[in-house]
Amino acid sequence: MLGLIFDIANIMAGILLGITALDKLDGKSDFFNNIAKKLIPFTTTIGGISLGLGIWYLLGFKHIIYSAVAIAGGLLLLTHVLSQIPAIGGSLVKISKKLMPFKVIVGMALLILAILYLF
Repeated sequence: MLGLIFDIANIMAGILLGITALDKLDGKSDFFNNIAKKLIPFTTTIGGISLGLGIWYLLGFKHIIYSAVAIAGGLLLLTHVLSQIPAIGGSLVKISKKLMPFKVIVGMALLILAILYLF
């Protein structure tokens, strides 16, 4: 059950992060833009699940690459929240800002890996 939640959260995170590339794929239908608009209010929750469960699975040495990409996606989605963490917030924001140029790549990788792990 936890794996299913992780996969669904990562699919949503992949859509949010990779929306610029996905927008080019769907043409005039705006399918992915409509989904992204509905997911934007839940960005913090989706990022938290991706980051938290990504760390959980990484510590258990399960799905190492998938977990690492999920952690990167979670950090990218939680940039606005990370600065509020007292001890390590500054370091996490620096990591998130260094990942920002790869936002679309991380999003697409996360979307593809989540769909593959879902099936």
